[in-house]
Amino acid sequence: MDLLVTGVAMVLIIEGLAYALAPSLIERMLEAMRDVPLDLRRLIGVSAIAAGTAMLWILQAL
Repeated sequence: MDLLVTGVAMVLIIEGLAYALAPSLIERMLEAMRDVPLDLRRLIGVSAIAAGTAMLWILQAL
């Protein structure tokens, strides 16, 4: 449970930094995402989930 809370906290810190330090960049990235097809966005999301899961699995095995 501690690992999950730590992970969520790290994501919030990184997301917060992005919005605090480069809000206009975030806005441009969100606008660019409109041009990406929905199926490709889903594939990117599933790939990110798989990569994150694999990284956690490997770290737990070490």
